[in-house]
Formats: sequence, structure tokens, C-alpha cells
Amino acid sequence: MISQRNGADIIVYSTEVIIALIPLHLPPTMRRPRLWAIRARWGTGRRRPPPRPRAYYNIFTFIFTLLFATTLFARDQIKIVGSSTVYPFATTVAERFGKTSGFKTPVVESTGSGGGLKLFCAGLGTQHPDITNASRRIKQTEIDNCKKNGIKDITEVKIGYDGIAIANSKKGANFHLSLRDLYLALAKDVPADIDGKTVKPNPYKKWNEINPTYPDLPIVVYGPPPTSGTRDALNELGIERGCKTYSERKKLKESNKELYKSECRAIRTDGVYIEAGENDNLIIEKLITNPDSLGIFGYSFLDENRDKVKAATINGVSPEFELISNGTYPISRSLWFYVKDAHAAVIPGIREYTKEFTSDRAIGDDGYLIGKGLIPLND
Repeated sequence: MISQRNGADIIVYSTEVIIALIPLHLPPTMRRPRLWAIRARWGTGRRRPPPRPRAYYNIFTFIFTLLFATTLFARDQIKIVGSSTVYPFATTVAERFGKTSGFKTPVVESTGSGGGLKLFCAGLGTQHPDITNASRRIKQTEIDNCKKNGIKDITEVKIGYDGIAIANSKKGANFHLSLRDLYLALAKDVPADIDGKTVKPNPYKKWNEINPTYPDLPIVVYGPPPTSGTRDALNELGIERGCKTYSERKKLKESNKELYKSECRAIRTDGVYIEAGENDNLIIEKLITNPDSLGIFGYSFLDENRDKVKAATINGVSPEFELISNGTYPISRSLWFYVKDAHAAVIPGIREYTKEFTSDRAIGDDGYLIGKGLIPLND
């Protein structure tokens, strides 16, 4: 079962949390003789019948499993993985939490949304993360994977919104893109006719081949890998929406959903789109080195680097705070994190960290994360 929280309200994906404790099996030769010797020393001289080994066995099993469970959850520092977009927000909360709460500062790692959920759902215990950040909502297949590995209760927390920016160096040309043209620039296959009834491998190498008003520059776009939630959102909110501007492509969704997805979401692999890993700062560096290239990342990174890069408009709309918040900007999405409830019961500080992240002082209209580029939830 998943428990939910919008903003400061939490949602729980529940599934009974059961920690399996390994039973202790003593060899038969180690049971009765040893227990009888102990009991004999307590005797009063009168011979007593041999004790029931099962009672002692149960006591020893209980002690052993208690020690085993304690060892299993011996870690005293929260471990967090997941989205590179949520990463700067999570690290800010973690640093403040470590300084003010009395708990150790959580360890936060940027692995991408998909990569984080894979690690998160791998199992219970100290070797697995407690929390994963995501720039998209958890999929049913991921929930099923969690269940398969014994993770039965998950708490989902929605923290705010983010826009996906298409940006380039401030020294480069200005871009005013439509969703259709973004699709034509980045899709693996594009329409071979005016209505999109058939497709062909993407032939476009320069921007002005797509639209004569665009610069005569090669199409070079740095972006996230398939494990990234930003990539998922780009595929669904950007590429797919551009694909649906062709009438026959839109009809395909009704007649053959799987073919539609493969043809309307797949990004080209011929070197025009370059995967730059989960580190969005690396994309910023690439744009500075090559002013003719474009990069794809979250609004927070755009906001932090406005002295170096500028954003393209999408369908005539800029990725600005208010326009993302009210849904006007076409490529915007929600941000989340997920908590493993079985760990929250034993790893110190998880509940307190969650409370800090969802507090008004963090994600409220005047919260400290708003200054980092988080778009707050609408009331």
C-alpha cells in the first residue's frame, strides 16, 4: 500500500511490512546434553526429568533474532538516492537537517529517478537506501518490484513542481521552438508525409532544415540518460506532444498504443542527442564550451546559471517561475520522494527529515527551497 502526501500531506503505498527473521537451527547434538547439564547444576540433589529443549531453543532463537535485527538496521545515517533534479533540494534539506536536528547529515546521491527507484526497491536492510527522490511518479512495475523484494509499505511525498528547460549559452543564438519542431529535432523517427501516416529515420542535421527561421547550425543537444526522470518527462511531455500534432500519429495511439509509444517517444541515437549523465552541471559546462549546442535540464539549474545560459521558448512560453507553477509552460512536471516505511521505524531521523522537507519553512511560498528554484505546490 502506498500512503500519499501532497505537499505536506503524505500518501502511503501499503503492503504489509514483514521483516523475515531467520530461525536458529541447532544441531541435535548441541541441544539436550548441554541444556541438561545446566539444569542439573540448579538441582537440589533429586533427579529431575530432562527439560524440554524446545523452551530453551525458543529463548535462544528469540535472543538471536533480536540481535540479528539490531545488526540488520545498525546504520545511524539516512541514505538517499534518486533524481538529479531533486538532488539540490534534497542536499539543502539534508545539510540544514544535519546542523539543526541532532541527527547525522543524510548522505544524498544523484543516480537518476529510474536508477534511484531500482536501488530503493532492491530490498530491506542497511545496504539499501532509505529514501529515493524522483522527478516523475513511481510506476506500477516499480511498486511490484518493491513488493517482490519484501518492501510492502512506501510513503510518497509530493514536494513541488519543476519545468524542463531547453537552453544554450548566452553567447549563442536565440531559439523559439515549438513542440512539433522539438519532436522533429530529437525523435528517432519522424513523419514521412504531411499527416504523419508513415515514418522514416530522422534525416535532420541542421536546425534550419526543420524550420527556415532557425539558425543555420548543426543540431547538437546534450541531455539526460534513460534512467533520468527528466528524460522520461522530456519524452512524454515534449517529444510525444510534438508527435501528436500530426493527425495520423494521434490516431495511432488509439489503434496501436505500443507502436505509438515506440514511434512517438524514442529519441534519436545517431549522435545528435548526446547523453551527458546524471550531472546537470556537466551539461552547463558543455554549453559554455560549445555555444552552438543546446542542453536539457530542470528549471532549478537554469535559475542557478542564468549568468551563463539562456532558455529557449517552447510554443512561445518561457520557463519562468509563475508560468511553470500555473501550468502555462508546456514541459512541466511534479517532483516527489519516496520513503521506505520499514526503515523509518529503525533508522534514526527519517521521520524528522521527512517533516523538515515538507515543512512550510522548506517548501512553503517563502520557503528556503523556493530560493533554490523549487516551484511550490498550489494551495
